[in-house]
Amino acid sequence: MAQQREITELGNPVLRQRAERVESISDSEIQELIDDMILTAAEASGVGIAAPQVSEALRIFIIAGTASPRYPDAPETETKVIINPEIVSVSDELEKDWEGCLSIPGLRALVPRHKSIRAVYRDRNANLVEEGFSDFEARVFQHEYDHINGVVFLDRVESSLEIVTENEYMKLMAPSDPEEEE
Repeated sequence: MAQQREITELGNPVLRQRAERVESISDSEIQELIDDMILTAAEASGVGIAAPQVSEALRIFIIAGTASPRYPDAPETETKVIINPEIVSVSDELEKDWEGCLSIPGLRALVPRHKSIRAVYRDRNANLVEEGFSDFEARVFQHEYDHINGVVFLDRVESSLEIVTENEYMKLMAPSDPEEEE
């Protein structure tokens, strides 16, 4: 049965190392880790989580397919388990948008990412998958891919002026009251 795991926070060395390839995807420990990661992401209202974020230096991440309080506009998609991924192509077009991270609570920042990417990876059944990702899913994929390479979103920020607290981010994103504008 899946168990929620503690989320590793910035400062823990596991977040800054390159994770190891998964050799035996069918091992029960790997399958349990995957189940635990899916549950942990859901319980933390995350749209993705990488194994280093639960203190496992393995090349596995989850893209959670549902909106959450942290990302209310996230598109509904199938939850994807990504193992030993490689990004094989990226769009020339970059897009800057807000990101946060379960391992860096309380902060958000504008991060430039490729608008679309193409990747190859193994799913939880060890099937080889080649797939394109665009927009929000491409952003989450690149964010989690960075995690398995020891990179956090703050490393990608172009200016420290584009970093805000979670509280200020929520104010920025709150719909404006039309009556106040009159």
